[in-house]
Amino acid sequence: MKTIIKKAVISEKAAGLHDAGVYTFIVDKKANKVEIRKAVEKLYGVNVESVNTVRYAGKAKTRYTKTAIMSGRTPAFKKAIVRLVA
Repeated sequence: MKTIIKKAVISEKAAGLHDAGVYTFIVDKKANKVEIRKAVEKLYGVNVESVNTVRYAGKAKTRYTKTAIMSGRTPAFKKAIVRLVA
């Protein structure tokens, strides 16, 4: 069985939404809203009102070091914004 929810997003903006019953998670890129809803309800024992998802593309990053210029990419990911029933 694949893991739907990878980790919770811990940021200032996400923490500010907790009072309104909105939580944010990094989820599997192939997961749909129904699977995310079921995973959150099973994992935390809460009722979910709605699920919104956002797909983020990876970004190219470059670092200048003493020896060379290092190039790479950050990974792409999917974020789910989950609103709980009040």
